[in-house]
Amino acid sequence: MNIRSLTRGDGVVIGAAVLLLIASFLDLYSFDNVPDSVDLPSLWGSGPVVFSVVLAGIIGAALVVVGRGLPQAPKIAGLELVPFGVAFTVFAAWSALGNIFDVPGGFDNIGENGSSGAPSPGIGMILALVATLLMAAAALATPLVPVLKGALLPAPRPAAPQPYGAQPPGGYGYPGAQQPGGYGQPQPGQPGQPFGGQPQQAQAQPQPQPQPQPPAGDFSPFWFAVPVPRPLFAEDGSPTPIAELAPGTWYLAVEQRGAALVAQTQDGRRGVLQDTSGIQRG
Repeated sequence: MNIRSLTRGDGVVIGAAVLLLIASFLDLYSFDNVPDSVDLPSLWGSGPVVFSVVLAGIIGAALVVVGRGLPQAPKIAGLELVPFGVAFTVFAAWSALGNIFDVPGGFDNIGENGSSGAPSPGIGMILALVATLLMAAAALATPLVPVLKGALLPAPRPAAPQPYGAQPPGGYGYPGAQQPGGYGQPQPGQPGQPFGGQPQQAQAQPQPQPQPQPPAGDFSPFWFAVPVPRPLFAEDGSPTPIAELAPGTWYLAVEQRGAALVAQTQDGRRGVLQDTSGIQRG
């Protein structure tokens, strides 16, 4: 799972799920004129609330995050995980709203005075409603709101590639390294004259020839990242995408074709990125 492919909307869904989990340990009911020493049940003390609000919301958030974080998410009955997760979050918010309006669950309808002394929603139930509403709104609005579609984590800066033909730093075994002196050459800790006492003549070093510079208009490969997931099409022009570029990951542009770029993925696949708007150059 690539966490850098998660969006800001996914971050809101994760935060709402954490808030829902915290709310599940708080009070389900609130009574008037009841001392604080009375131990009221939490949301885990009500089976309908646990299944329809707490578990439904947490499962929905997990399905949304996993479905958007995996490059090839598994499917359920032919459908992707994200729609299932969105449906779970909406169901959890709807159930939480019903429990706010009818906390006793119909018990207050027994008899004429059944509503007297009925409990009101506790702090846990109120926070659960806020969390599920926020979760459902973020899950639904992420594909539609540009702000929520942005990458959750910034993309790391790629290492600067060495220019073509550059050699490693000087050292033993590399061109330009200082090799150990041979016979007749000064060795460390010995006089600077070879055997026989005759000074050596300084040999003229060949001057390096300047390499021709490419024209300014030529394309140079560069690293880039996409702001939102975008398909990568085959170079032969087929309409079926061969991969999807995810936000938060750096890709190498190796060629430019008009407004499109030929990009290379980490596994070596090459394809055409047709939509290059808003890309971030490395």
